[in-house]
Amino acid sequence: MKIAFYAPMKPPDHPVASGDRTFARAILAALRALGHEVEVVSRFRSWCRNPGEQTALAHAAEAERAAVRHRLETAPPDLWLTYHLYHKAPDWLGPEISAGLRIPYIVIEASFAEKQRSGPWCEGAAAAEAALARADMVAAIQSEDLAGLRKIVPQARLTHLAPFMELSPFLRVESKPHSGSLRLLAVGMMREGSKTSTYQALAKALAAREEAEWTLTAVGDGPERSTLEPLFPKAKTRFIGAVAPDAMPALYATADLFVWPAQKEPLGFVFLEAMASGLPIIGGRGGGVPDLVQDGVNGFLVEPQEPQNVVAALSQLADPGLRARMGAAGRQIAAEKHSLEAGMAGLSSLIARAGVTGRETA
Repeated sequence: MKIAFYAPMKPPDHPVASGDRTFARAILAALRALGHEVEVVSRFRSWCRNPGEQTALAHAAEAERAAVRHRLETAPPDLWLTYHLYHKAPDWLGPEISAGLRIPYIVIEASFAEKQRSGPWCEGAAAAEAALARADMVAAIQSEDLAGLRKIVPQARLTHLAPFMELSPFLRVESKPHSGSLRLLAVGMMREGSKTSTYQALAKALAAREEAEWTLTAVGDGPERSTLEPLFPKAKTRFIGAVAPDAMPALYATADLFVWPAQKEPLGFVFLEAMASGLPIIGGRGGGVPDLVQDGVNGFLVEPQEPQNVVAALSQLADPGLRARMGAAGRQIAAEKHSLEAGMAGLSSLIARAGVTGRETA
């Protein structure tokens, strides 16, 4: 099958790493492993930081839409797949092009909030809502997005797709036994917003356990690093900056548990890496984390702004037997639900359902 792939928020070859880029690449890899011919048909980025940019982007999208449709008409794809749209990154290409080519239109990852229908983001919200109304299938990635999507997408055209990635290098990780301080690992970019607030919440929680035996390795870099490092005790914390992806499995092998009390982590691929590496998790109770971490099974979910929650979880995970049980459970969950093979199965089902529920287009 020939599939036209489009990511309006960030194209898969964007130079800046992010969970969004990671998942776009995982989807492409899974589709190609299934034998599909996949083309990234546009790198037009509709995402904007300032709502005042929406009108200009919408006009620019008209020319891009015409150019892409003209090129695809000579050898039309069998399916159009858009990855990640919402009010700040609407899809101004896929709905009209797929309708004109009379092919199914699928959206993977979307969200909808009624409050965005009015206010500064109303133009993008209207475009996103129109695209979702036209979609033959919509797959939510976060369970918490399903409630909003149900208001505008019929149940027959709405499903949940678990996030996935290539986990083989992490599933092969074997942690080395050791005696001594509890080895904590945190992985996150050091940029303003939710990443910075997560580091701040972690520093506050660890300060309450400063007398306990622990060490923290923090992986990540960014403009806020100089302000974040002083929040952690120098004697217990090692900041190692950004790490190459192929070096990460060995790094997980040096840790006892993964701790990231995220304020709102949308996808959390570092959680999947840690789970596949056999590490128990302490994660924030919000965003996409509860879809990955089963509280009391493969880790603990905590309220990020309540450091005593993190402290309590750290106290329980001082027990090596509990860490071993939770780590094994996390590795099994990662392999069964979030591996590339699991993603291939999920995508095959999604494509099949789009064919069954596809509607005639005018």
